[in-house]
Amino acid sequence: MTDAQRLAKTLNALTKNPQFSYVKARGAARQEPAVDWDATKRLNADFNPDVDGCESFVMRDASVCEWQPGQFRYVAR
Repeated sequence: MTDAQRLAKTLNALTKNPQFSYVKARGAARQEPAVDWDATKRLNADFNPDVDGCESFVMRDASVCEWQPGQFRYVAR
């Protein structure tokens, strides 16, 4: 869970930038070695940026850094 919390903190700092986008979130997540990219791809198989806003990220410890579109922020689950 601490991996997801750390990534959520990093990504939430980025959301305050007016130029924030799912591309920037993905780029920041790629810098985090604890992201499980295979599981993240499965979780976001039907991802549509026009509808979903941003992707959620699965961590190697099975926790999730989840995008909350109504709140425009990430939470650790």
